[in-house]
Amino acid sequence: MQRNIYSIVLIVLLLLNCKNEEEDIYDWHTIEVTATAYNSLAYQTSENPNITAFGDSLKPGLKYIAVSRDLLKMGLAHNTPVVIEGFEDIYLVKDKMNARWKKRIDIYMGIDVKAAKKWGKRKLSITYGVLKKK
Repeated sequence: MQRNIYSIVLIVLLLLNCKNEEEDIYDWHTIEVTATAYNSLAYQTSENPNITAFGDSLKPGLKYIAVSRDLLKMGLAHNTPVVIEGFEDIYLVKDKMNARWKKRIDIYMGIDVKAAKKWGKRKLSITYGVLKKK
């Protein structure tokens, strides 16, 4: 529950800070990635499919993504805000993928396997915010 409140507060702060570019607390970067989708089901993740690699809890409806480990090194760390081409909402980095993947994100789609399969695999742009150094 506390993590969900933290996520909501983070998104609200992000939206408030993005209204005026002079006050933006993030440096924004855009890259092209391969995007797939995943569900919180044991056969797709692990024996505990509702807990991410960072320890966050998953539940349907959350706007979370997993990122490949090379993207972690590019600044897409835990809780990084991400705008995904074709989506209106801001997603947060809450999970990390197997080390075999490169330049890839996995969009969390709850337990809706049909939606995840329909999404498939696409190349698209994402824009992510890295906190500015003070």
